[in-house]
Amino acid sequence: MCGIIGVVAKTPVNQLLYDGLQVLQHRGQDAAGIATAEGGRFHMHKGSGLASEVFRTRNMRNLAGNWGIGHCRYPTAGSAFNAAEAQPFYVNSPFGLMLAHNGNLTNSDELKREMYLGDLRHMNTNSDSEVLLNVLAHELQVASNGAFRLDEETIFAAVAGTHKRAKGAYAAVVMIAGYGLLAFRDPHGIRPLILGKHETPEGTEYMVASESVAIDVLGFKPVRDIAPGEAVLIDTQGNLAVRQCAAARPYAPCMFEYVYLARPDSIIDGISVYESRVKMGVYLAEKIKREYSHLKIDVVIPIPDSSRSAAMELASHLGVAYREGFVKNRYIGRTFIMPGQAVRRKSVRQKLNAMHQEFAGKNVLLVDDSIVRGTTSREIINMAREAGATQVFMASAAPPVRHANVYGIDMPSRTELIAAFRDADQVGAEIGADAMIYQDLEDLKKAVGDLNPAVEQFECSCFDGIYVTGDVTPEYLDAVEGGRGAASKAADEDGEQLDLNLMAGS
Repeated sequence: MCGIIGVVAKTPVNQLLYDGLQVLQHRGQDAAGIATAEGGRFHMHKGSGLASEVFRTRNMRNLAGNWGIGHCRYPTAGSAFNAAEAQPFYVNSPFGLMLAHNGNLTNSDELKREMYLGDLRHMNTNSDSEVLLNVLAHELQVASNGAFRLDEETIFAAVAGTHKRAKGAYAAVVMIAGYGLLAFRDPHGIRPLILGKHETPEGTEYMVASESVAIDVLGFKPVRDIAPGEAVLIDTQGNLAVRQCAAARPYAPCMFEYVYLARPDSIIDGISVYESRVKMGVYLAEKIKREYSHLKIDVVIPIPDSSRSAAMELASHLGVAYREGFVKNRYIGRTFIMPGQAVRRKSVRQKLNAMHQEFAGKNVLLVDDSIVRGTTSREIINMAREAGATQVFMASAAPPVRHANVYGIDMPSRTELIAAFRDADQVGAEIGADAMIYQDLEDLKKAVGDLNPAVEQFECSCFDGIYVTGDVTPEYLDAVEGGRGAASKAADEDGEQLDLNLMAGS
């Protein structure tokens, strides 16, 4: 996942874009970038790290102009350690384009070959975002028919051509030199994108962003989610045009947005992230009443932060006390030298600390949003026992994560997923829990889907192995697993191990 934002305003947008990236920072902490336009000239600054680390006053002064885009990066395709892969990306042929992208193309390698051999375009990085940019640039060249002039019809035709070629998940914001801001979303709507506006005495300002929270915080009003396969075009004068550029396909937003990725104060595809997590707690409580009534639970404790909503509602429905048993250190930096599991466990303890009085002599139900590797869960359970817990049960608001995600969430290979080849009891034994309770997938779908019946399907591949784009083959998954295995080894060596459960987030 990544965070993207685009603004067309009546006044300078550099501060707006920076503030937007900080609001969306939970979507990516690896790199950040901002591009603006002044007249016919682009200005850009990007680099590795958090937005607060990348941008200084001198950089902000150079980002002049009343429209622009921003990106905070969480590495999926490409390298987590290559600063050259920070976004936005730029091409100048046949038109000046800047692009920022959230998602992952599943046919990136095929498109690279096509563009190198047929379109005569060369990629400078391994990022699929650069691939998407070059596909769009080529389609603009085709749609303009050599005229090298752009209008609405040409741009929308180019987006339609991009949809025909690009497979996978993508939400993108694009600056078109001399014209304005383009935003579009993949035909399944896997990754989120929302449109907002702000009325000023000088006219209407527009914003597009990954989550509604950015629109709210920056003083804009949400208009609506950009529909799957839809493109929104805002020229530099603030004129808005909208076009459906892809044929109807199953509408399938990513379920993991609601489970973990998005901020709870966001509304995605008409569904409140907070309310969906509350309902996850309700359904999980009903399962415990049905199947685990023999457990004697004294207290429910969340693993901060994104499991709080579910844990509170679960405790209420069970009639059990809810307590905050862990304190999270929000100011710890990265642990740069982490040669093995022992040091990684130390990192967990630096980020979380148990309050002994909430555990001593109690049967504790820990609630997490999801369990990926299990390394963090194992250490947290150890902490609970050391704090004096009599028994420790673990509950996950999400089903077992058993399959690779290929649509923009860099989950590890199946060999690293603790539940890939284990049932709940085996996972519980592996992490040291006295019982392991998972949400049922159908209950998860109801918890989220009940809030907007118009969304009839969700992208749940990490839970059920069903890939909605229909182009993910076993061979592709094998290649992904091989690549992620190598990346994981490099992360272990360099101390940059992904941990979805302890990322700075929602």
